[in-house]
Amino acid sequence: MDPKVNTTTLEDRKRDHDLKWNGWGYSDSYFFVNDKGTMQFNGKRYEMGGKTFPGLIKWMQSTLNMDIEHSNFGRDKIDESKIPSPILNSNFIEFLKLENIAHSSDGLKRVHRSHGHTVEDMIKLRLGTCESRIPDIVVWPTCHEDVIKIVRAANEFDVVIIPIGGGTSVSEALKCPENENRCIISLDTNDMNKILWLDEKNLLAKAQGGILGIDLEKQLNDRGFTLGHEPDSIEFSSLGGWVATRASGIKKNKYGNIEDILVHVTFVTSKGVIQKSCMAPRISSGPDIHHMIIGSEGTLGVVTEVTFKICPLPQCKKFGSVLFPTFEKGVEALREIAKEKIAPASIRLMDNEQFKFGQALKTSSSFVTSINDFLKRLYVTQWKRFDANKMAPATIVFEGNNEEVEMQEKRVYSICGKYDGFPAGEENGRYGYQLTFSIAYLRDVGMNYMAIGESFETSVPWD
Repeated sequence: MDPKVNTTTLEDRKRDHDLKWNGWGYSDSYFFVNDKGTMQFNGKRYEMGGKTFPGLIKWMQSTLNMDIEHSNFGRDKIDESKIPSPILNSNFIEFLKLENIAHSSDGLKRVHRSHGHTVEDMIKLRLGTCESRIPDIVVWPTCHEDVIKIVRAANEFDVVIIPIGGGTSVSEALKCPENENRCIISLDTNDMNKILWLDEKNLLAKAQGGILGIDLEKQLNDRGFTLGHEPDSIEFSSLGGWVATRASGIKKNKYGNIEDILVHVTFVTSKGVIQKSCMAPRISSGPDIHHMIIGSEGTLGVVTEVTFKICPLPQCKKFGSVLFPTFEKGVEALREIAKEKIAPASIRLMDNEQFKFGQALKTSSSFVTSINDFLKRLYVTQWKRFDANKMAPATIVFEGNNEEVEMQEKRVYSICGKYDGFPAGEENGRYGYQLTFSIAYLRDVGMNYMAIGESFETSVPWD
């Protein structure tokens, strides 16, 4: 680093001290093989914290050919000698100092913001290396006006901007062009994390783009409202990131995808600020500028502020689950539920391989629970004559007022029954829902034992 550049002294942000630098999620939360040779989950942040999973290693061995004797846990820390030296723009640095905008060219902070969460990203980090081209400076604006100033200065001094929200991207949107010789800044919206106002009468709220989903939802809940948008990455992804990636969530059946929730967005580009001229929830004339912004992945500008729809907290929330004899039967049931427009907040159908995986993720249990599980299996396989190698479960979340939830339960379970599905209990539904937010940690333990896996978003027609 150029010794003439005095970067602003900063307290480490959440990304720098709470989260793994070379894996998913919190540093204190991870799967590991304990002294008894059983898989266990470390940490207290999740319901599965401290619990063991007696069947998980066996499943990973049989399905993934994992060998716990053959391991590679990756480096404890990155080799700082391999971090590329920053290309610094003295005029831009001087601007940041004059405007008192927090910034740093610290190597580790730059590495932390140089990647998303693809398997390729993680493998490089686990080897103790990083991309050959990474951001040169990290800047932390605190408000919309800061972003305007930064973008104007970047234009004036010929600096490249790559915005970053939660950093959970899997589209390589955070990757720096290898042959870019100009100074690249990572514009981290971490400090733009406030709810600006909440309108109870019109059920709208406005927040800064950098607020993390989990923080946004908690603050709304504290005031009796919910956004209802729950992507799997809600703990680590940001509101602006949801807009930039056209995000979808677990409960989109009830609350919609991000484009359904969005009312107004403030977007800073190199040519100026783009935003609608009014706050009306719908404008009938002309194309919708939001359609250009949503899904732009940081290529066109920075999402600084978002106005969105909110809902009162549901009076009732219930979990449920259904077991179908085959995946095909489950698809038929879900198709009819969709056709009848009675879809609950969330309903997820899993194939048989996912079902077996879910069974492997059962925690150690008491003798009584084990007997009950045995009796349930006996009933399903012997009395109902379900083939254990074909059956497929669905997990369900119902939300609404008491009457709405009761009506949905009756109709959903009735339709499932037409396709030979039968209720498998509220506890299984709740457990499956909770697993959604901790399942990504399994990728890291798999990589420890030379097994890799990746997730892909798919959208297909019913046929």
